[in-house]
Amino acid sequence: MIDALERDLGLTEAQAIARLANEERAAAVESNLTTALGGSFGGAWLNADASKLSVATTDPATTKAIEAQGAQPVVVQRSLAQLNGIMQQLDQAPKKAKSGAALWYADVTTNTVSVQAPTVEAAESLVAAAGVDRNAITVAATAERPTTFINIIGGAAYYIGSSRCSVGFSVTRGSTPGFVTAGHCGRAGSGTTSPTGTFQGSSFPGNDYAWVAAPGNTVTPYVRGSGGANVTVRGSTQAAVGSSICRSGSTTGWRCGTIQQHNASVTYPQGTVSGLTRTSACAQPGDSGGSFISGSQAQGVTSGGSGNCTVGGTTYHQPVNEILSVYGLTLTTG
Repeated sequence: MIDALERDLGLTEAQAIARLANEERAAAVESNLTTALGGSFGGAWLNADASKLSVATTDPATTKAIEAQGAQPVVVQRSLAQLNGIMQQLDQAPKKAKSGAALWYADVTTNTVSVQAPTVEAAESLVAAAGVDRNAITVAATAERPTTFINIIGGAAYYIGSSRCSVGFSVTRGSTPGFVTAGHCGRAGSGTTSPTGTFQGSSFPGNDYAWVAAPGNTVTPYVRGSGGANVTVRGSTQAAVGSSICRSGSTTGWRCGTIQQHNASVTYPQGTVSGLTRTSACAQPGDSGGSFISGSQAQGVTSGGSGNCTVGGTTYHQPVNEILSVYGLTLTTG
């Protein structure tokens, strides 16, 4: 930790050690005063070098108790409980109003709740929709566009609303990171979570492929293998019929079999999909879109099949090279 503080905060070793000691003492003082001040507690914060702890209170009569703990008292208008109550109102505002804002938080240093959005108007819109006390709010325009940071790994789960599918392989299109998956998992424009992204293209039936752009997340050359170990993808050369092949998915994990045929056409209830590869590796619902790999070579994304991983089954995958070609994608390799 000391090495990291030196690197990231620009501290010397001595400064890092002193900072950690100050922070440990401050945590104990804050804990004590949170209890002692009760409903008047307004929050606590350290200054830039962590040498001084300020503690806010709504009751001037408690300042001596704060000083006795070696902290600097600050008399404020609102307690921390009141600020958190305002936060709760904002959290419960209509979804449409919240979608226009980037972030909001209780700022104990100013004794207000800060609402930030791409524009001041969007921030004000959330404040109005939540019906909170405008005097307790500060608004500001921000360039922040928060996103989740996830390593994109083949076989891992992702979500489309309440539905779950599996990541096929990490890809990029230009500088945009993302992943390929099954087309039946979502239509163009559909949003995903874990990682956050948007379906850019999708084809099903006829084909069963799609790609999801996931800016802010990190592509990796990996597929989740046996026991969660990473298997490195080094290319996408198609393996011959009879070759061993393994697939990774968020329901049944890592399962292997052999390639039985290429260029199979399969009729699902939704219609016929052509150009699939048939294998003896089992799969189950939720594995859709997940990775098929032979050795270190990416083969395709799980489409569908029959049977299950208890009694065994047949599974079909959409070859990955067609997906890369159709959407102009680059497979992430190690």
